[in-house]
Amino acid sequence: MNYKYETKGTCSKIINFEIDEAGNLHNVSFVGGCNGNLKAIGLLVEGKPAKDIIKLLEGNTCGPRNTSCADQLAQAIQEVYHA
Repeated sequence: MNYKYETKGTCSKIINFEIDEAGNLHNVSFVGGCNGNLKAIGLLVEGKPAKDIIKLLEGNTCGPRNTSCADQLAQAIQEVYHA
């Protein structure tokens, strides 16, 4: 299923991603933010269990912010599982 998440507190504004029937993450893309780094995150999480990605990325911060694009991806996935 396809999802679109509007980020909070980051340079990126939107995260698009898919979670398949088995719970694996696919086609993660960010709108805005640090293009190269965010493409790398998408490549690194491709095909991995979404719940594992929450544990891996949750709480990651960027500079003085209390969140990051990676943390926002974790928040987006959590929202899907708690909806």
